[in-house]
Amino acid sequence: MLKRLLIASLCLGCVLQSCAQDLNVKGKLFIIGGGSRPAAMVERIVKESGIDKEGYGIVLPMSSSEPDSSAYYATNQFYKLGVNNVYGLHFVKDEKIQRSKLDSIRNAKLIYISGGDQNRFMDVVVGTEIETIIHEAYKNGSLIAGTSAGAAVMSEMMITGNELKHPDYASTFRNIEYENIEIQKGLGLITNIIVDQHFVKRSRYNRLLSAIIEYPELVGVGIDESTAILVSGNTMEVVGESQVIVFKNPNKSKTTFEDKLGAKGIVLNIYLPGETFTID
Repeated sequence: MLKRLLIASLCLGCVLQSCAQDLNVKGKLFIIGGGSRPAAMVERIVKESGIDKEGYGIVLPMSSSEPDSSAYYATNQFYKLGVNNVYGLHFVKDEKIQRSKLDSIRNAKLIYISGGDQNRFMDVVVGTEIETIIHEAYKNGSLIAGTSAGAAVMSEMMITGNELKHPDYASTFRNIEYENIEIQKGLGLITNIIVDQHFVKRSRYNRLLSAIIEYPELVGVGIDESTAILVSGNTMEVVGESQVIVFKNPNKSKTTFEDKLGAKGIVLNIYLPGETFTID
């Protein structure tokens, strides 16, 4: 019951914040569904952040169990394009953070969150100055990018990847069940959607359908590998090589039979590279 109340409060926060967010934020989000990043995608990150002209980027590798390796591979994708002003910046839970490290986030034109485990990342940053300063940078015009786990953390309500009723991990849900999807607090850089990643490749439809039936005030955005959405205000552009799947539950429909979930009037749209869509 306590968990449900926590999620309900997050949902209310999503509704109250989503309108104000677009008016106040100068930055953009670049949310990548995992997998490889084509050179053209990395070039787009560079262009949108402006780090080819001025400033610098940082990589936050805290999702990874091997942060040094994660930072290396993340920065290397920029180095291959001749962009050498991107640096790894690692934090550990409960560390006494030097002001210079926080300033490095605050002043970065690009903040890139690498892949791994979204729960590991949030365990380090939730409720800290790191989280606050990421929001500050985004509000002031920085590009916040993330791949895989780094994509999942973007939304206020974050899919953890765990099933409450089936503790043995599977890359996709085998059922659409009542109170099975585990949701935790993400960074909340965007509040009116819930993000899923590796979407088409790993057939994560059951997982995202469960989310938008259980939390119908949110729009489910499933981003495939080697694909991203560039978020500017309430406009989203598909960038990369594959599709973005968007689920909506406009009638807030939800029925149950034993532990199975049902719904009527679910809207599904499939967007291709270069297409744009809006979410109010």
